[in-house]
Amino acid sequence: MTKNPTVIKWLEEMKELLTPDQVMWIDGSDAQRDALRKEACESGEMIELNQELLPGCYLHRTNPNDVARVEDRTFICTSTKEDAGPTNNWCAPEEMYKKLYNIARGSYKGETMYIVPFSMGPIGSPLAKVGIEVTDSIYVVLNMLIMTRVSPKVMEVLGDSNDWVRCLHSRCDIDPEYRYICQFPEDNTIISVNSGYGGNVLLGKKCFALRIASYQGWKEGWMAEHMLILGLENPKGEVKYIAAAFPSACGKTNLAMLIPPEYLRKKGYKVWTIGDDIAWMRIGEDGRLYAINPENGFFGVAPGTNEKSNFNALASTKEGTIFTNVAHDLSNNTVWWEGLNKDLPTNANDWKGNKWDPAKFDKADKTTCAANPNSRFTAPAKNCPCISEEFDKGAGVPISAIVFGGRRAKTAPLVYQSKSWENGVFVGSAMASETTAAAAGAVGVVRRDPMAMLPFCGYNMADYFQHWLDMGKKLGDKAPKIFNVNWFRTDDDGNFLWPGFGDNMRVLNWILDRCEGKAEATETAIGYVPMPEDIDLTDLDMDMDTLKSILTVDKDMWTKEATEIEEHYKKFGDKLPNELREQLENLKAAL
Repeated sequence: MTKNPTVIKWLEEMKELLTPDQVMWIDGSDAQRDALRKEACESGEMIELNQELLPGCYLHRTNPNDVARVEDRTFICTSTKEDAGPTNNWCAPEEMYKKLYNIARGSYKGETMYIVPFSMGPIGSPLAKVGIEVTDSIYVVLNMLIMTRVSPKVMEVLGDSNDWVRCLHSRCDIDPEYRYICQFPEDNTIISVNSGYGGNVLLGKKCFALRIASYQGWKEGWMAEHMLILGLENPKGEVKYIAAAFPSACGKTNLAMLIPPEYLRKKGYKVWTIGDDIAWMRIGEDGRLYAINPENGFFGVAPGTNEKSNFNALASTKEGTIFTNVAHDLSNNTVWWEGLNKDLPTNANDWKGNKWDPAKFDKADKTTCAANPNSRFTAPAKNCPCISEEFDKGAGVPISAIVFGGRRAKTAPLVYQSKSWENGVFVGSAMASETTAAAAGAVGVVRRDPMAMLPFCGYNMADYFQHWLDMGKKLGDKAPKIFNVNWFRTDDDGNFLWPGFGDNMRVLNWILDRCEGKAEATETAIGYVPMPEDIDLTDLDMDMDTLKSILTVDKDMWTKEATEIEEHYKKFGDKLPNELREQLENLKAAL
């Protein structure tokens, strides 16, 4: 498959360490994939679903101790602790390599070592990067075939270059005591041991696409961000692109695959999906910021996904999809999860493979659920009904606006524009969400998650903020405008005041109008807020007074917010960029 000396050397080291019985290169061919699916079904690693109703779809169950990302076992291993920063777990590389190699040594005995050469981004795109994952799991191989671009062409594009990411995964004993997900940014290396759950073992995903890539972007002058990318087409056929970052439980996938409300659809508005999770962005020859989605599929949370909440996401799962830890509906050999529909299956096995009793189901008690609350689908992006024709092109799309968001009951208005790029970086650096009943712990606790990158930044977050500021200087007046949205303002009884979902398009239209200088705004202490009449409420059951209430900026609340941001900034010490301190002082003065 390759004559690249760095690849050959690393693979020989891996064989010696892992001692597999046999080695198989993955070529991305249909024949090889079908053979692996068959083998996984014969071994019980996967269950073939109803091929008439769900062609090419399979069910997989992970060990019950292994159902989510493990942030306490995720490490950034850089030469110094300061390089990893205050928000990451750190360990010295020599120490962690030794520990991980001791855990993984000989773990492929009796197994096959699968070698997966993959491209993050369209193969050959100037914005793409190459990785090679070795794994002992067919489940991982089949997921990587969906989530990344796997082909012999990947090695052709790489040639003799050493610019590729080394990804080692070993299931070992699926022992949580020895489970580690480790990134070595300075060595372009990722090692995952003792897990079989997608988020920890599909090493192209958060490990490479964000933790390693954010470090690469810092060193090479580009950006790897936890952002969706969507194209918004107006009735004239013009398409403008938005990148947006949200913490979990804020409707990121729903926004990425938004269906405009009927009134706007009839006028000719459309939304095109480029990506639902990750954006890699570089400055193009014309000086603008261009983005690609480095992934080739969606790794989505199943519970709550249905035809009403996200029609396009559900449609994406109808073919060639791997479902993980959902319920198995035995009546027709399909899958089910809470929120898919109201019809509880009467003959189903739960996500652990045990008989499920719908009579004992209690929505408030997660232990009675048929599907794991973090159950997943891995679906090909090309299945999505609104996938953009730009998705596979590799040149990237020009970004007009960057949007940050969070879940705030009273503080943040529905939408506001930052006063400048620097002010926008400040807004992103202070991004926060309030915990909901669904999250563990107290409700309404404010959690800061800068740029939604807190668990995914592969280096010191203060340096990351500085990198954002530096990118703004390079972009100059061609920089995208930066906005903040909050779909979650509530009344005093806790009822949401904004309808959300498809109606968020009304806010996106205002954002793009602002980018083109077509809409007025009122300057407030925090930024530019829309004139209420500029948000189109046609066909919406909402009065102007309610809209005005969710566009208000409460001085007392923002004074408290400023104090909390100051506290948040303390953890970064002297490394916090001075521009952000100045932005905080400006906010206080404006208030």
